[in-house]
Amino acid sequence: MTSQTDSTAKPLAGKTVFITGGSRGIGLAIALRCARDGANVAIAAKTSEPHAKLPGTIHESAREIEAAGGKALAIQMDVREEAQVAEALARTVETFGGLDILVNNASAIQLTGTAATDMKRYDLMHGVNARGTFMTTKLAAPYLAKSANPHVLMLSPPLDMKEKWFSPHVAYTMAKYGMSMCVLGFAGEFRRDGIAVNALWPRTTIATSAIRYVVGDQLMAMSRTPEIMADAAHAIFCKSARVFTGQFLIDDSFLASEGVTDFLPYRVDPSKPLAPDFFVPDEMMPPSGVKGGI
Repeated sequence: MTSQTDSTAKPLAGKTVFITGGSRGIGLAIALRCARDGANVAIAAKTSEPHAKLPGTIHESAREIEAAGGKALAIQMDVREEAQVAEALARTVETFGGLDILVNNASAIQLTGTAATDMKRYDLMHGVNARGTFMTTKLAAPYLAKSANPHVLMLSPPLDMKEKWFSPHVAYTMAKYGMSMCVLGFAGEFRRDGIAVNALWPRTTIATSAIRYVVGDQLMAMSRTPEIMADAAHAIFCKSARVFTGQFLIDDSFLASEGVTDFLPYRVDPSKPLAPDFFVPDEMMPPSGVKGGI
């Protein structure tokens, strides 16, 4: 679909974006939105060979980024391995001359209760989500501090400490909220360096191949497309980093505040009701007076 925030201006032209886990889904959509501005995009993910059931590799993503108008760098990287992350960031800076934006998109999920959650999976979720986000941001910060308008974006939810978000899947919630706790802390810590740190989360489920693989086509039809997250991320990156930081944003509310009034193009099937995502606080209401809202 065509971005609803497109304009003749290309504010990210020449900027360098590093995205973890961006070989498919929301990460790839953000990469392509930045590429349409002429950005340099490093896709740092594990998938260098085709997955048996999920489409997308770092090399295929790089070709899509180039076709969209950006410059691409495909890096095979495990976000849990410090040496790999450090090398990937150094290679990105060496290739493109700097680093302007970090997107902590890599995430592991398992929606199981305590008894059904084995510790290997627990360690994976915490290693990728909380530890991976912390470590990648830590290692990227010295490069970002040299940028004129540096941004860090976590794809993580608002910190809403309600029992209903924890009791069905304590391990996953802890790991995901670990990313959001990084936002809260880093925003304050890096404010003096002019590095913005924000969180972005979808109000509804997002139609990705992972959703189809885990849940099936029915939920896909009740979802919005990844482009809503990509357009919101792009709008965040265009903000002044010294002013716009420490925010926990919901995709449609933020885009509505930026002037988007029609959300129908983001719906996979406008005839179907939208399925709400986890972790959206009750007080963060959908935008009013827009088309295709909830």
